[in-house]
Formats: sequence, C-alpha cells, structure tokens
Amino acid sequence: MNNRTFVIVVDSLGIGSDERSYLYGDDGANTLGHMFEATQGRYKIPTLQKLGLCNLIDVKGNERVDHPLAYITKMHEASIGKDTMTGHWEMMGLWINSAFVSFTDTGFPKELMDELEKRTGHKFIGNYAASGTEILKELGERHMQTGELIIYTSADSVLQIAAHEEVTGLDELYRVCEIAREMTLERDEWKVGRIIARPFIGQDKDHFVRTPHRHDYTVSPYGRTVLNSLKDAGRDVISIGKINDIFNKEGITRAIHSDSSHEGMLQTIETAKEDFNGLCFVNLVDFDAKWGHRRDPEGYAKELEDFDGLLKELLEVLREDDLLIITADHGNDPTWKGTDHTREFVPLIVYRKDQKGGGHLALRDTFADIGATVALRHVVENPGHGTSFLEEII
Repeated sequence: MNNRTFVIVVDSLGIGSDERSYLYGDDGANTLGHMFEATQGRYKIPTLQKLGLCNLIDVKGNERVDHPLAYITKMHEASIGKDTMTGHWEMMGLWINSAFVSFTDTGFPKELMDELEKRTGHKFIGNYAASGTEILKELGERHMQTGELIIYTSADSVLQIAAHEEVTGLDELYRVCEIAREMTLERDEWKVGRIIARPFIGQDKDHFVRTPHRHDYTVSPYGRTVLNSLKDAGRDVISIGKINDIFNKEGITRAIHSDSSHEGMLQTIETAKEDFNGLCFVNLVDFDAKWGHRRDPEGYAKELEDFDGLLKELLEVLREDDLLIITADHGNDPTWKGTDHTREFVPLIVYRKDQKGGGHLALRDTFADIGATVALRHVVENPGHGTSFLEEII
C-alpha cells in the first residue's frame, strides 16, 4: 500500500509571540488568539478544536477539549526572519542564518531601477514599501493613464510589480518580472528572495481588485531539502498552492495551482482520493495575503471557519494510515500595528486515523522537525536539520 503524508500550511496562523519576537517588534503578537478576541468568539472551528488546536492557546468561543484527537505542540522558528520562504524552507530542513536583502526603508537603488527600465522598456512608479492594496489606490489610476508599472516592496525580501491586466497584459507583466528576477540574481546586494507579479483589474481606485494570476519568482533553495530526497527516491511530491513557487520547482513532481485557499482545500480533498506514494504539500495563502496583511480579523476568522469545514471533509476521505500535519510558516496578527508578518510560535498538529488518541508533543526547537519526520516515514535521506517526532506518535 502507498505511504502518504499531507502537510498543510495555514499561511501565517501564528499562535503567540516567542522568545525572539521582541527582536522584530512583535512581542505580544498572537494571530489566532487576537482574531477571535476581535470577533468576540463568533466564529467556530470545531474540527480544529477536536484535533487540539484550542488546547495550545485560548481561542475565544472555542473551548479546550479533554482528549484531543491529534498530537499537538508549538514550534519555534530557528531561522532568522519571519517570511514565507524562510518558514517553508526550514520545514524541509534548511535554516536561514542571515536575512535576505530587503529595501523596506530605502526603496530599490537608482542603479537597479535604471537598469530595470533599460532592460524592460518600461517606466516605473512607486518604489517604496507599501500595502499592495493601498498602493493601487495611490498609483493605480496613474498607471492606467500612463502605462508606467507600479513597483514596491514590504518588510520582506520582495520586489513586487503591479499592472492592470487590461492595460499591460499578463504575458508582459510576467516577462518584466522574469527580467527583474534575472537582474537581481546578478548581484548579491540586489538578490531579493522573491519577485512577485501582482496583476489587478478594475476601472478606478475604488474598484481595483488583485486577481488570482499572481506569480512568484523565487531564488532556489541554497541546498538540498527533503523534497529533493523524496523526488530522487521516486516518491511523489505534489504541491498545492504556491509551494511550487516557494521552492522554485525544486523537488516537486507535480504542481497544482490554486486561485484561493478554499480551492486549495478542495484540491487537497480530491488529491486524497487518488493513489500516490509520497508527500502532498499544501500552502493556503489567503489567510496571509487577504486578511493578515490587510489587518482584517473578521475576514481571517471567517476564512478559518471555512477551512475548518473543509478540513472535516478531508478527514473523512483520509486513509487509516495517512499522516496529516497542519502548521504555519509565521504569524500575521490581523490586529497588530503595520501590515507585515509577525514573529510567533506556530502550531503543530499531527493526526492519523489509526493512532490511539492524541496528546502533547514536546516543544519543537525548529520547523525542520516536520521535514525530518517526513523523511523518516518515507525512508529517504534528511539532508538538513530537524529531529523526527515519528516515534512519539506511533
């Protein structure tokens, strides 16, 4: 019988500040706890509650359970940073010991901008750190009038280019982003972690909406990950959502694009009905992109309630010996100051239908324990960090 593992990353679902949060200005942040406080406990997550999520921290309106169905604990992030790539790469064994270059306070240097305009044939406006939705309100109409592309960054190591689908077109936006990726790899001082194409539609600043046609152009992982080991051993590595982008296709055998987190869960449910031997690795990005960055606790809690219902459907179709791991890559407290990620603990929920109950695992020192567990379960090399918890759940 095929050996199947599902790792679902609820993007940005932090569960409280850790010992390093103060270094990032995030001491006191709590994505899960604060969103349910802000929404007065109106939203219910009974499936996650039964698995034991609400035993890790207080979640207003969702009580703790006496006998969680899953094994649960909190995880520290060992790497420096609090971004998407850092969190996911660490899960699969790589630690980031120096932060990716960022341009939060300065914008991109003139030399980079001049070269980008020369190579792409486009003029750019913006060039500062901003919320993706706010910058469209500020510069979207000018872009439509002049054709100038909008370039901006954030607290993360990103260069983002926004363009209207009916003005610039997707193919041209992607071409420009590919050139930006090529350019920024040529010099270490320009080497941002991700170039992100940010297409949008709408007729004016009050109606601009970002579309699902976002595309990320990432740097490749600096070393081998558990994904490489699985692929090299002939195992399936199925990515759902932006996993394929995060790892720059490294170690992936099949990539499934999602237009939303809801669709990503539906795709995961359908994948669970298939025969495969290996890992299904899922990222659900809307929690972060739509609700965390926009500081919308209502939207975040509602999305989590929707996820909870779909998770119940997934549990029903899992096989007895399938291993399900639910976690997050960082926090993004929707009640916190600013618009950026928050450095927090993340949850670890581990479930198999055939396990005899659940309980608490030891606190994990690194997200890489997930990859170590996947490697041991599928009998492949773990080329990086991490300690398996497989023996603790059998």
